[in-house]
This record gives sequence, C-alpha cells and structure tokens, in this order.
Amino acid sequence: MKNFDSQLYQFKNRLIKDVKIPEQNVDKVASLISSEIMKNKNSLLKKMEDVTPISIQTRIEELSSFQVMMDTLNNMVPRPEIARSQVVTQNYICFVYLKDTLFDVLKQNAENGSTLKKCTNFLLNNPVRAFRNSIAHGNWKYKADFSGLEFWAHKASIADEPMTKFEVSQEELNFWQTLARCVAYTSYLTLAEE
Repeated sequence: MKNFDSQLYQFKNRLIKDVKIPEQNVDKVASLISSEIMKNKNSLLKKMEDVTPISIQTRIEELSSFQVMMDTLNNMVPRPEIARSQVVTQNYICFVYLKDTLFDVLKQNAENGSTLKKCTNFLLNNPVRAFRNSIAHGNWKYKADFSGLEFWAHKASIADEPMTKFEVSQEELNFWQTLARCVAYTSYLTLAEE
C-alpha cells in the first residue's frame, strides 16, 4: 500500500482540507484504508457479492488494463484526440464504474470517522457526485483554455430542479481521480488477499 500512500501524499493539503484527514494520517491513507477493510473483510465481500455478479479479481483486471492503456498512451507523442479519449475513459472508470459496486458499498459499511468513510463520503458527495452525474449523462465540456472542465448537474434529487454549473481545475480533478483510483486499488487488493 506504500505506493498508493505516496501517490495520495502528493495531495496532502487537499486530503486535510477537503477530505478532513488528520494531518498525522495523510502519509498513510491507503494503509489505513487497507487496515480498516481487513477488520470487516468477510462482511464486505458478502455485500459486494450482493450488488454485483462481477468478481473482485475481474475488477482488478479491468483497473490494471486501464492503467496499462493510460501508461501506453502517455508514452506516445501527444495528440489531442488521444488526450481527449483518455479524459473520457479515466473519468468513466474513476467515477461511474466504481460508484455503485465499490464506493457505495464501502461507505455504507465503513465505521464513522474512519479514513475509509471520509474518503468515500468525499467521492460520493458534491462536487464529485455532481461531476460523476455529468460524466454519466454527457453534461460536461473543456474550459475554453483547457485548464479544467465545466460541468452541469442537479445538486440534489429534487424533481424539476434546474442544473447547476460547476467547474473543476485540472489540479483538483487530478486529486479526485487519484483518490478514486487509490481507494479502488487498495480496497480490491485488500479484499482479494488470501
């Protein structure tokens, strides 16, 4: 989990401010999540089986394949159409693919105040929730200067509520994506351990 701890630690200030991780824990977020999952592993495995027929091993293979694709494309000569394809794929994987079958289950079964609960709360609440919905429903576009994305979503599930416009900078989006991937890998790898 040290690799994921290091990836997340580069966003130390966002972990403290946005996710409410205590400063003394920001260098070991993935390790703490792994420990918290181990305490409740059998129950979590059962809950995941209840929400999806897709095995954890298959989920790990999909995430690994996605990462190989990203690494391969990142080593090519940059081309706008490749970068745009990566944006779509990465946002789908990080926010749509993982939501119902992982983040929802983890949040519902994590202890209040735990690192896992804080991370999943952040990933499932606005503005990340609104972003996920905009990705799922095609209500997003690049900012004019390509420094981030603009997106539109309903703030809540109220009938006839108008959509709200949001913006996310590339740096903030990088944090959201890194947090989603690290929580996913940490969770799936811990759950798959014999």
